[in-house]
Amino acid sequence: MFKNKRIWITGASSGIGEALANAFGEQGANLILSARNETELQRVATAALEAGAGSVLIQPLDLAQHDTIADVVQKVLKQVGKVDLLINNGGVSQRSLALETSLDVDKKLMAVNYFGTITLTKAVLPGMLTHQLGHIVTITSLTGKFGTQYRSSYAASKHALHGFFDSLRAELSQTPIKITLVCPGFIRTNISINAITGDGSKLGSMDESTGKGMNPETLAQKILYAIEKGREEVCFGGREVMGVYLKRFFPAYFSKMLNKAKVR
Repeated sequence: MFKNKRIWITGASSGIGEALANAFGEQGANLILSARNETELQRVATAALEAGAGSVLIQPLDLAQHDTIADVVQKVLKQVGKVDLLINNGGVSQRSLALETSLDVDKKLMAVNYFGTITLTKAVLPGMLTHQLGHIVTITSLTGKFGTQYRSSYAASKHALHGFFDSLRAELSQTPIKITLVCPGFIRTNISINAITGDGSKLGSMDESTGKGMNPETLAQKILYAIEKGREEVCFGGREVMGVYLKRFFPAYFSKMLNKAKVR
């Protein structure tokens, strides 16, 4: 299904993005890989080509620099013509109590995770509408479905993505453009190591739950299947996925569980 498709992946320098690059590469896709770290992007690109990717374009991108995104999109489109599949995966996590988190950190999380993602989407979408094809996949989080300790602004940014893309899906209902929201739970990546604390510094350590989470290669295959089937929203992970259903049907019980949980 993905052979020769032009697939743009943000946050492609590690973790879920890297796993997706390899998975799509194995299917012969043409990739556009973006992140801030160009050296790591080159490493991922080499692996994707070895896996079977038809081509790989490296395009550095900082989602916090909103004013540059439209120009980056035009640059990419001039080189590849169109984008068949946009994977909004880039973002940053948080590990700090709400009252110990500076407003600058709150703003940074929204700037990258929410505004960066929708700015890129709005720049890519007109081309999809012109060609009357396209699929936008946004990697959110289970914290986009319910908030937990130490992740107040991260959860807020992910909740915001759900609101935006659910609305966008409704607006595009009479077009061929598809929207998929992917909500991972604990995935064994460096997300907690790179998470920012209340003063903006990196946490620098692996969460126990993250370290025991699903490996990103397994998640990537599940995401590809969800895209192929045109799913609107999917949740992946271990037992933590049950939180979505507990929150919906037994909210008071879920709150008690969450209050007792040692989440970090």
